[in-house]
Amino acid sequence: MEAGEVGTSGPVAGPEPQTHGEYAGIWLSRYEFYSSSRDETFDCKHHVVIVQHGNRLTAQSLPGASINPDSPLSLDLSVDRNIITGTWTEQTAVDDPYQGARYHGAVQLLIEPTGRRMEGKWVGFGKDFDVNTGPWELRLLDRSSGRASIERYSASPE
Repeated sequence: MEAGEVGTSGPVAGPEPQTHGEYAGIWLSRYEFYSSSRDETFDCKHHVVIVQHGNRLTAQSLPGASINPDSPLSLDLSVDRNIITGTWTEQTAVDDPYQGARYHGAVQLLIEPTGRRMEGKWVGFGKDFDVNTGPWELRLLDRSSGRASIERYSASPE
């Protein structure tokens, strides 16, 4: 270095994402998708348990807690103020029209000021190598994720 130059030891990190709430608990996940093979839009619902570690959220559908009980859903999310960004994965049931296919993609949601609802969009690929999108919503059902709450919501959403 020349005299007067200032060196850096690596990349400069930005500010840490801020979390404005606690989101752990049982939530109702609802998203819509269009099926080109059936020419119809479908509404998928899962009861999911969210676990929070700082600004990271992980969600897993509860056993038997979706409209199609053999199609587990998982989400890996991060929170930055009132924005949630992350990925989703769903393994479809062997006996449904998608025959056990595994789908995955991205999701971005806005958190309402109450912290009890998140709403946004998903994006993912289709079986014909197309890119699909649709609405996604999470609504808080229970702040507890204890055994009694998990048992209570381990059933198909209405």
